[in-house]
Amino acid sequence: MAAEYPSNLKYTKDHEWARKSGNAVQVGVTWHAQDAIGAVAYVDLPKVGKVVEAGGTFGAIESTKATSDLFAPVAGKIVKVNEALVSNPGLINDDPYQAGWLVEIEPSSPSEYEALIDSAGYTKLLGA
Repeated sequence: MAAEYPSNLKYTKDHEWARKSGNAVQVGVTWHAQDAIGAVAYVDLPKVGKVVEAGGTFGAIESTKATSDLFAPVAGKIVKVNEALVSNPGLINDDPYQAGWLVEIEPSSPSEYEALIDSAGYTKLLGA
């Protein structure tokens, strides 16, 4: 699979992506992040209802190579968690932008989403 950074998503310097999903923001890790960490073996996700700060950690992702923190792109409350990742964390590697999403956050300040990096800016950040 070639690196891809869909233009309909927003990105963070910490290699998370964000997509509006109704009143919530769906969050996952980018192709670059899953490629760098390798085969995902475990994901530690928060409980629904947890309040997160923009840029604050909300969980962790583990592979045979490393453990990395997951950072919230926006502040708000976790309203949904991708339960499929508990039994199949490899979805993050197989399909990082669809089946491999992590959480949905109900943002406390919708303008934070608009301030995230666009696809071209993220590609530039990677030096691609």
